[in-house]
Amino acid sequence: MDDDLRERVEREAERAALFNALKHGSDAQVGAIMGPMMGENPAFREHGDEIPGVIAPVIERVNGLPEAEKRERLAELDPDAVEELEAEEEDHHDLPDLPNVDEYDEVRMRAAPNPNGPWHLGHARMPSVIGTYKQRYDGSFIVRFDDTDPETKRPDLDAYDAILDDIDYLGFDPDEVIRASDRVETYYEHARDLVEAGGAYTCSCSGEAFSELKNDAEPCPHRDKDVETVREEFEAMVAGDYSSGEMVLRVKTDIEHKNPALRDWVAFRMIDTPHPREEAADYRCWPMLDFQSGVDDHLTGVTHIIRGIDLQDSAKRQRFLYDYFDWEYPEVMHWGHVQIDAYDVSMSTSTIRERIEAGELDGWDDPRAPTIKSVRRRGIRGEAIVESMVGLGTSTSNVDLAMSTIYANNRDLVDEETDRAFCVREGVRFDLRGGPEVAHPPRHPNHEERGDRDIPVGDAVLIESEDAPEVGERVWLKGFGPVGREGDTLVYTDEDISLVREEGVPVVHWVPVEGSRSVRLRTMDGDVACFAEPGITDYDEGELLQFERVGFARIDEHSERETVCYYAHP
Repeated sequence: MDDDLRERVEREAERAALFNALKHGSDAQVGAIMGPMMGENPAFREHGDEIPGVIAPVIERVNGLPEAEKRERLAELDPDAVEELEAEEEDHHDLPDLPNVDEYDEVRMRAAPNPNGPWHLGHARMPSVIGTYKQRYDGSFIVRFDDTDPETKRPDLDAYDAILDDIDYLGFDPDEVIRASDRVETYYEHARDLVEAGGAYTCSCSGEAFSELKNDAEPCPHRDKDVETVREEFEAMVAGDYSSGEMVLRVKTDIEHKNPALRDWVAFRMIDTPHPREEAADYRCWPMLDFQSGVDDHLTGVTHIIRGIDLQDSAKRQRFLYDYFDWEYPEVMHWGHVQIDAYDVSMSTSTIRERIEAGELDGWDDPRAPTIKSVRRRGIRGEAIVESMVGLGTSTSNVDLAMSTIYANNRDLVDEETDRAFCVREGVRFDLRGGPEVAHPPRHPNHEERGDRDIPVGDAVLIESEDAPEVGERVWLKGFGPVGREGDTLVYTDEDISLVREEGVPVVHWVPVEGSRSVRLRTMDGDVACFAEPGITDYDEGELLQFERVGFARIDEHSERETVCYYAHP
């Protein structure tokens, strides 16, 4: 390849990588760039074996640029491409515009996970939508771990990093990460201010006794304590002088409010169980979520909140708090829950943990688990999940998401760059007579430049049972040629492809008996024993293959005995 051609290749690769990265909001990949580039530039094709090495550093450089610089550089190289991107962005918004964005200097949104375990798939909706809004408005994305319940929703120390890893996999980089358990003193200070303002009181009623009073719209006998007494008793709570259930701090609201759930709600309670984080283990007086979240939303400048429709009362409770402090409440949107098909396991962190502890699942990344870790290990890209979640919009009704939608999105992302291979399930053995000694199916049917696979054929092959011909019938062994069945032997017939086109002879995949690779295919329905062509050992762990007529699978592990693959989807 001469210098002029190399320069053309690098320039075209840069333009294509910039467009691809901006369009999909993720890193460009060599495979995704090379196919279209070769199709649009016929002069490149004879140098197909050199081009990947030329364009790989260009694509890596592009991926390292901030989004604004990518857009600026693409405008220099191809202004029409920028116009095309802007038209797509303007025309295709599955998400509604956020309300009143012009009233704020910056849109700031937060995801507030409880780190009581790794995320299930439903959890992906919040970062997908917030991350998309961040990109639309050039705003900020805050991750706040709401971990102030060390007992009922006890934090899992591994979950903090696991959740951040999931957000990274989905393609987003939070601007700020906060742990509420690091901010307890801040909540205490605001509670003290609330007490001084006459907006809170300490209450030693039992839960049952207060519930009865509340439901009757009757004030608690402790409601009219003087501020000094409330202050002293709250400081005793902070000092840990009370046991669990012995004393709470309540926010004074409207004891006759038409919604009993809003009447004098609990802001702080005592918990005897130490927090698992060493930094927070000494605290015994913990804020309730509505108090903690309300304070944090204000202090971190959150402008827009998205939360479940079942949490509508949270905003109403917090407005009482905001009124006391003379704060402006953020814009709020509510949405319904996501229901995802295709799983026998409930999308509940506690249920998944129970199944793992009972040995019914191997772990959080078991292919049968409805978790982000699971689909990631199966080779499904985070972008495919984001597209699916964003496509649901923000309806207040519960919405259904079919896994087939995620699969279709992922297929669009990986199909062009994923090499093909043969893998046979429930194989039927046939002796083979005649034909070439080596078969040469293409690595990818749309990319001649990638070349062919070389599969030594040997004296016998395995074919899937449903593809096995009857005696006297013919099939076309893909990459090898036509064979007819004589007894338990397949005999090469040396006919041309018109058999397939004109006579409808089926084209089937196969593997040689000699040299085939034992494969354990891990699926949502359990493990499947298979045999694959020997060349799959040339692919690294973590790479994706399409087993022809079976589906996409990610290579998880090569051992001396077998290759383990995780099935992604058809």
